[in-house]
Amino acid sequence: MALVPYEEGAGWGARQLHSPSASYRFASRTIRVRQDWRRLGVAAVVWDAAVVLCAYLETGGADLRDRSVIELGAGTGLLGIVATLLGARVTITDRAAALEFLESNVRANLPSELHPRAVVKELTWGKDLGNFPPGAFDFILGADIVYLEETFAELLQTLEHLCSEQTVILLSCRIRYERDHKFLKMLRGRFSVYEVHYDSSKDVHIYKAQRGSRKDDF
Repeated sequence: MALVPYEEGAGWGARQLHSPSASYRFASRTIRVRQDWRRLGVAAVVWDAAVVLCAYLETGGADLRDRSVIELGAGTGLLGIVATLLGARVTITDRAAALEFLESNVRANLPSELHPRAVVKELTWGKDLGNFPPGAFDFILGADIVYLEETFAELLQTLEHLCSEQTVILLSCRIRYERDHKFLKMLRGRFSVYEVHYDSSKDVHIYKAQRGSRKDDF
């Protein structure tokens, strides 16, 4: 996740983002993640898209048991933590500047016996992709990672490198701007893309993408 803060707002939502921690209940556990907006901006707060995708996975949207999963732009690590608790082997990635913060949240919220199943690793989209075996993951997860247009090409390059014919991509996001629609059009030019869930209370969409015949669903 790019380390570029959004403009600060007012009200409850802004107060929540600036809180030093946030707590959630998933996979029969309370997960308490640290947040650090002032130092790391968007990479260090929990966005609704992550919460919605966690709930989708927990309620059976995808079976992650013993599957190989990679999360892109992990931020606080909430999504990767939940995926690990749901039985996956997870590579949790973000840019170098966020890794220490990310690692601390992951280790604090997983029981010690699950630590080997969650690996925190640096990944800047489009760079050093040789550090990740091509097509080695069953699932690719991303929550609210589509917002900077200058990263779209690198994100697509990264997705293509990581995907096999069987890999399932799950992207959770709000559609805020025209550029968000642009990314979805770029994505469907390379993958079959379907909207599989919409949370109207949080205005968050979940899209599923796979290689194969392309489908115009937008």
